[in-house]
Amino acid sequence: MERKIRVLVAKPGLDGHDRGAKVIARTLRDAGMEVIYTGLQQTPQMIVDAALQEDVDVIGLSILSGAHMTLLPKITKLLRENGGNDVLVVAGGIISDADAAILQREHGVAKVYGPGASTNDIVDFIRSHITPERFAGAEL
Repeated sequence: MERKIRVLVAKPGLDGHDRGAKVIARTLRDAGMEVIYTGLQQTPQMIVDAALQEDVDVIGLSILSGAHMTLLPKITKLLRENGGNDVLVVAGGIISDADAAILQREHGVAKVYGPGASTNDIVDFIRSHITPERFAGAEL
């Protein structure tokens, strides 16, 4: 039996809009991934704790509040500090190209998606970065 890719979809901060996150969660589920959705208004610590407890391969962060340059670096820093170096972090929302470049270059966010991003591209990106070799020896 092949192990499913495990993805945590989270809404950091005070952002109260989750339609996009729910669309992505359903898309990833329909693509055969196991998805855990944390709900609205999660703190960086809550997101990292959930990711580590659920042993996820990917954290998908949806943020529309404008606080991405504060919250996303906190999440990636906490993830590294708690042994989650192998967790792929992707983000989506209202994030400028300049901020996206900084998040990717300096804070360990693998990919940033803006409004209108193709859900197929998101699925393909995750699948291309979470390979079967990653699961060698893992419990199924």
